[in-house]
Amino acid sequence: MERNVERLLFASRWLMAPMYLGLAGSLLILVWVFLSELGHLVLALPNLTVNDAILSALALIDLSLAANLLLIVILSGYENFISRMDLLDHKDRPDWLGEVDFSGLKLKLVASIVAISSIHLLKVFMDVGSYPPEKIRWMVIIHLVFLLSGVLLALMDWITQHGKTLKKVKPARD
Repeated sequence: MERNVERLLFASRWLMAPMYLGLAGSLLILVWVFLSELGHLVLALPNLTVNDAILSALALIDLSLAANLLLIVILSGYENFISRMDLLDHKDRPDWLGEVDFSGLKLKLVASIVAISSIHLLKVFMDVGSYPPEKIRWMVIIHLVFLLSGVLLALMDWITQHGKTLKKVKPARD
């Protein structure tokens, strides 16, 4: 009975597969929005100011960072929680695939969120006159919270890893 329960629990990991497929679908949506934004940029080219060009480029960078984040979550999440991908001989296989554990995934996720937040802040600062000071203040505070969370998460992972290393090296006392 115990073995059957364990097999059932282990097989339940496949319930995550539709979620990763859904995330792949949202990646398609981001590609659509990216191409739409690029199309608007091309159509506005004759009347584009420097600030508009920079803001448009930042919006495209923002979308590509979000897409990169989705791809990292999809591939490493699938490989960490569902099944290893048999892609060792594929020439386009990313080097990090198979090496990003849950801890690394969390750090990449937070780093991406901080980068996306930075891009949003940069867009706001490029057009600072259009935003009320209170909104800018809250955006900076939220960005700093993301940044501090990332640093604390990295510190907790470092402490955990350092503690594991110390346990391995520390000689047993009689």
